[in-house]
Amino acid sequence: MNRKKLKTIPKFKSEDEEREFWATHDTTEYLDWSRGVRAKFPNLKLSTRAISLRLPVSLLEDIKIAANKKDVPYQSLIKVWLAEKVREKALSK
Repeated sequence: MNRKKLKTIPKFKSEDEEREFWATHDTTEYLDWSRGVRAKFPNLKLSTRAISLRLPVSLLEDIKIAANKKDVPYQSLIKVWLAEKVREKALSK
């Protein structure tokens, strides 16, 4: 099989340095993604932080109605909608 020679991934002094590197370099020059294996972390707990958010009562009621129709907790639905919007904005840049 004809595999191209991969470059060596440099050592990074910080996560910021690594983030900057990968923002400006093509990973396919450093990794053979065809040999990748999907990692699973079944016991990983995402870190969360409680916040206080003031919403108009009518908006909160509309969210609760939508959540009820989907049979999910309204706070979970808010998180899903926020994540979707953030992803949309990130992809549109």
